[in-house]
Amino acid sequence: MDTELNTTTPPPGRLWLIPNTLDLGCIAEDAPPPDLQDVLPMGVLRIAAGLTHWIAENAKTTRAFLKRVDGVVPLSRPLQEHQIQVIPRPGKGRADKPRGPAAWRELLAPALAGHDVGLISEAGLPAVADPGADVVLAAHRLGLKVQALSGPSSLLLAQAASGLHGQSFAFVGYLPVEPTERQQRIRELEQWSRKQQQTQLVIETPYRNPALCQALLNTLQTETWLSISCGLTLADGWSRTDTVGAWRKAPPVLPTGIPAVFAWLAR
Repeated sequence: MDTELNTTTPPPGRLWLIPNTLDLGCIAEDAPPPDLQDVLPMGVLRIAAGLTHWIAENAKTTRAFLKRVDGVVPLSRPLQEHQIQVIPRPGKGRADKPRGPAAWRELLAPALAGHDVGLISEAGLPAVADPGADVVLAAHRLGLKVQALSGPSSLLLAQAASGLHGQSFAFVGYLPVEPTERQQRIRELEQWSRKQQQTQLVIETPYRNPALCQALLNTLQTETWLSISCGLTLADGWSRTDTVGAWRKAPPVLPTGIPAVFAWLAR
């Protein structure tokens, strides 16, 4: 008797947006990491433990995350059997050229073949201030189901902790490093904040946090509200909101190895 071959195509997998912790690079090498359950829901850890295909901002930090997950919920397969693909980045000194549909299809091939795939950033929510946004858009274009999971976002936590306008706020990324350009950009954003009554949020590479803070104190108007959140979700993390005039009287000492979020609202 002839046996018919099963040619049924498996249904596509889902793209899971897996949140990460915010403590990357903030923990001393000889110190134990914080308990994952303090910042990530157990449901997220269970889903992460069951995935074996990943799209990551960084493969090394993804493996470190999975080792932490394994300490709470055992991984479904040994870590060495996990497939981790890294989101391509432009070479140093090169412009970021748009990638075509074929490149994204290759990255999402496991999902198209029926495997659930996890998308993970180095810290916080993937696709928020993160190159993973391009992956999510490609998944939608390919007809894949995208499911976001709850977890810490430094931007939203800082906004919530600031007490500044929460009905209208904007994340404007990084400011120029060159002092004159940075000063001009701060003034433009302050004018926009005053006109629209919109909170402005920015971030910076941690070692530049003191320089950015000083630039904000030197440039913003005395009566503008400025909020700084540093080390969010860490045991010694903090948030403080005050007028620029008050900040100038008691300027903060910001660590150069811990991320911070800066927000302001002009009166």
